[in-house]
Amino acid sequence: MDELQSDTGSVRVLIVDDHPLFREGLKAALQSADGIEVVGEAETVAAVPDAVAACLPDVVVLDLSLPDGSGLEAARRLAEQTPTAPVLMLTMADDDGSLLAALQAGARGYLVKGAGRDEVLHAVRTVAAGGAVFGSEIAARITTLLAGTKLREAGQLFPSLTAREAEVLNLVARGLDNRRIARELVVAEKTVRNHVTHIFEKLHVATRAEAVARARDMGLGGD
Repeated sequence: MDELQSDTGSVRVLIVDDHPLFREGLKAALQSADGIEVVGEAETVAAVPDAVAACLPDVVVLDLSLPDGSGLEAARRLAEQTPTAPVLMLTMADDDGSLLAALQAGARGYLVKGAGRDEVLHAVRTVAAGGAVFGSEIAARITTLLAGTKLREAGQLFPSLTAREAEVLNLVARGLDNRRIARELVVAEKTVRNHVTHIFEKLHVATRAEAVARARDMGLGGD
C-alpha cells in the first residue's frame, strides 16, 4: 500500500461526520498508520468549503447523513469546485440508491461504516493517489448499476422503503405537495406527512429538495 501514498509526504485527511465518538475513533485509526495525517474535522455540509480551504486535504472522508443536509451535496460541490480534494464516502447506508447517488455526485470511494481498519487505510491511500475504491460488500453491485441494467422502480432502487413510501417518493419527485399526494392516493394528509418523514430518515436526507434530487438521480418522478 505504500506505493499509493502521495510523493509529497503524508496523505492529508479531512473527516466530515457529526458523531464525535466516531470521528475520534476514525482519527485515531488513521493517525496510527504511517503516512496519514488528519488535518481537520467538520460536522456539517455548510462547514466543508471553509474546512477544505483551511486544511487543504488530499482526501475528504465524508458521511452521507449530516445535520444540515446530505453529504451528497458536499460531494457534488467538491467535485465541481475542488477536484483536488476527492471524496471517500464512509456511511451507514449500503443501499443501491445511496451508492449510485454517491457515484453520480463524484465520490471516488464508498465504504460502509464497520469496515476494517486496513480496508479504510487502503481506501484513503487509494483515493488520495487518484484511484477509486469500494467496499468488498458493495463492489460487485457497481457494474450492474452503471451498466444501465438497474431497475427503475423506487421500491427496488431504495429497498429500505415500503411499497407505499416508494409510491409517495415518486409523487414527491414529480413535484406534488402533501395535499395533492393525499388526494392522489386517497389518504389523509397526515398519513402522507408521516410517510415523507420516514422517507427522509431512510434516505438520510434532511429536506424535500434533497429527497427529490435523490429520486430524480435514479430516474423517478416521470409521469
